Amino acid sequence: MLSARRGATTGTALAALLLVTAGCGPVAERQPADLRVGYDSLDGTLAVWPPRGSLARDAEATAAITTAVRDWRSPVEDRVHVPTSGILFSGQVAGSALALVAADVPGEAASWLLQLDRDGQRWRVVHATEYTDPGYLVYSDVLPVREPAGRRYLTSARVERLTGPDGTVLGSTDGVTDPVAVPACRAVELTATLRPTPSLPRGRAADRVLDLGTATEAPRYPLVRDETGAGRRALTGLDTCVLAGERGPFGSVPRRIGDREAPRSAPESWPMAKIATRSLGSVALGDGEPGELEQLSWDTSAGTMTAVVYRPADGGTPVVSPADRSTTLQAYHLPMPGRPLAVLSWRTRDASFSAPPGTTRLVDRPGLVVVEHTDQRQTFSLAGTEKTWYRSLPTP
Repeated sequence: MLSARRGATTGTALAALLLVTAGCGPVAERQPADLRVGYDSLDGTLAVWPPRGSLARDAEATAAITTAVRDWRSPVEDRVHVPTSGILFSGQVAGSALALVAADVPGEAASWLLQLDRDGQRWRVVHATEYTDPGYLVYSDVLPVREPAGRRYLTSARVERLTGPDGTVLGSTDGVTDPVAVPACRAVELTATLRPTPSLPRGRAADRVLDLGTATEAPRYPLVRDETGAGRRALTGLDTCVLAGERGPFGSVPRRIGDREAPRSAPESWPMAKIATRSLGSVALGDGEPGELEQLSWDTSAGTMTAVVYRPADGGTPVVSPADRSTTLQAYHLPMPGRPLAVLSWRTRDASFSAPPGTTRLVDRPGLVVVEHTDQRQTFSLAGTEKTWYRSLPTP
């Protein structure tokens, strides 16, 4: 059964209510200690993740894949709980052996997608990504498959068709799509058409997901839900490798386990859904024409995060800040070339903003202040009618 600690988020909540785990035994013949083949989940009478691939009923392959999964450890040395995990695909793809496993890791209350290949008769985990959404992995309908160049995807039985970034319908065999040309560091959109089921009586014509690029490093999960298409618009022209960097919006807030940072785990600021942007206005931050300043926001498993993006008027390289957890008074370090800046933004009405004495305000308008980020610690405040918020920025 699925861990009771998990709850599917808004995009999957309805499916989670109607998607049930069958109690009538395994979906393919296996030894009691082996991984299940397929996953015992139903949407009405539809098996959402049936056994897939030419090796799905090969007992020796199943046992060998199970051994490799048992030996695998997460970045914090947690192991897979085999009884609640399953092999979603095992077979040959383009002449090479491939297995994909939905792995339940209870120690982290996490779901992992493990990709395995075979060296002789020995299977091994070659790629592992942590599913960003705290809802369980098998509630997704499109999963990424890493390729030496480009990408493939594994789709659930609920997917009627999957449209690639260029608008063409992708061919597939046993749920694995043909290769897709996905850039290394640019987000592209995929659109799944879901067939009618009890959880979606009318189906869904456009179930959108963003692929953040093939250079997305494990254990970061490269797919992000994009129900409205706002994420695709927000990330247009942005380098997702920069966004994922240690000083970029998506990679700048490290995961903490207890009182320690876990740098090998996916960052707390890694996105799972609702990437969007809003304009903060046209601002002159250099000698050239005014550029556009935007606030980027997105949902993570730790809550909503935000950052700022400056897009130069001449079409030059955008500048991005590290992430800031969503709060009333947002404070960002914007590393403009040769002139680091501090950006303060808020949406509270009838509030008074204060900066340290002697601070020169390059931009000063309701809800937005931009100042030089000095070598000294700076503390700013926003006084409302009943509460005052304080934010400090360390030296750049």
